[in-house]
Amino acid sequence: MAEKSFDVVIIGGGPGGYVAAIRAAQLKMKVALVEANHLGGICLNWGCIPTKALLRSAEIYHYAKHADQFGLKVSGLEFDTQKIVERSRGVAKQLSGGIGHLLKKNKVTVFDGYGQLKGKGKVAVEKDGKVIENLSGKHIIIATGARARVLPGLEPDGELVWTYREAMVPQSMPKSMVVVGSGAIGIEFASFYNTLGVDVTVIEVMDRILPVEDEEISAHAKKQFEKQGMKFITGATVKGLDKSKTNVKVKVEGKDKKVQDITVDRVIMAVGIVANTENIGLENTKVKLDRGHIVTDGYMATDEPGVYAIGDVTGAPWLAHKASHEGGICIEKIAGEKDVHPMIKANIPGCTYCHPQIASVGLTEAAAKEQGYKIKVGRFSFMGNGKAIALGEPEGLVKTIFDEKTGELLGAHMVGAEVTEMIQGYVIGKTMEAVESDFMHTIFPHPTLSEMMHESVLDAYGKVIHF
Repeated sequence: MAEKSFDVVIIGGGPGGYVAAIRAAQLKMKVALVEANHLGGICLNWGCIPTKALLRSAEIYHYAKHADQFGLKVSGLEFDTQKIVERSRGVAKQLSGGIGHLLKKNKVTVFDGYGQLKGKGKVAVEKDGKVIENLSGKHIIIATGARARVLPGLEPDGELVWTYREAMVPQSMPKSMVVVGSGAIGIEFASFYNTLGVDVTVIEVMDRILPVEDEEISAHAKKQFEKQGMKFITGATVKGLDKSKTNVKVKVEGKDKKVQDITVDRVIMAVGIVANTENIGLENTKVKLDRGHIVTDGYMATDEPGVYAIGDVTGAPWLAHKASHEGGICIEKIAGEKDVHPMIKANIPGCTYCHPQIASVGLTEAAAKEQGYKIKVGRFSFMGNGKAIALGEPEGLVKTIFDEKTGELLGAHMVGAEVTEMIQGYVIGKTMEAVESDFMHTIFPHPTLSEMMHESVLDAYGKVIHF
């Protein structure tokens, strides 16, 4: 079998891999992309995109149910589970096809199979247990992503106990559900199913939901979720799942060590991820792992010369936009481009697309204090914003944290309508190393939700106007 030579061989076609491939092609490199399942990876096919389509259907249903608040009458409101799922899958299929077109347009050679390192600069492409291609590359990028974590004794069965995959394609709507884990994935599914009338209980091992978020934002979100009917058990662990033909008895141990049983139709396991580092040939390299994830420097290089890694396989935060940005950094560094900056994780925004939405960047208030900063904190409630009230979305909060000494924006945290679209303003500010006066002197348009970002900054310095 003749070996095919490339400048760059990328293993994995998710949001890190395909972006790296396109950027490399733009820089006149000869590029191979090895992908065994779906172009666009988990994010596009079974994560970020199709879940947002599901949540959009739930959002429209929510507004239709409350149409009377806007002077409208809606009668006979129903939803069709299968059509909701079909729309979600159709959105994913359309975008996956678009990735294929972009790769073809940029003359990236795509190989359908699994990539495995076979020595210095060598990658074998395997399909159905057989090597179908031998590739060589001056540079090899591992972008194999991650998969759902499975806890012993709590293994999903695809019928009564679901992972995110089954949760995205329900055949019908269950009456009751337990979601194990209150990170972004768990909360998004809890929000979707709760909005469509499912009795949802969320179980979280930490002492509060959304544990990576600022504590104040987490508490605000929890209060809104509870108003919508969600139930939460925090500081608790699931000790077992007793399955019958039609339901599951979930054994939950609380803080007091007492065990209660909750019987539901379905369980969604959302307890984190495991990096896909097996069966890719790492044992023959100097690549190091830390808690199962590949260790890289700021430019995504591993300890094996010529081998790089990007995206979820390299560790937290496990976000598509992090993977894509790492892909660009890695390729531009390889190409010797000027003005390539290493990844600064403090500038990576996080978004949760539940109702209400949650978005953040940088340090929480607690983390800023733990790191020794003397801080100024500003807050602004959605209740004080004309656009929020006009939208019928008066519940929410914008919180900003500044270094009192330098005026540096240390963190920004938001909960409420459309905050996932607003957070980029603070991200740009952090990336540019803006200080409080830069935000204060920025003219925000009126009436907009973004005005609350301005007011929150003003509040940190005792200058708030509308509250």
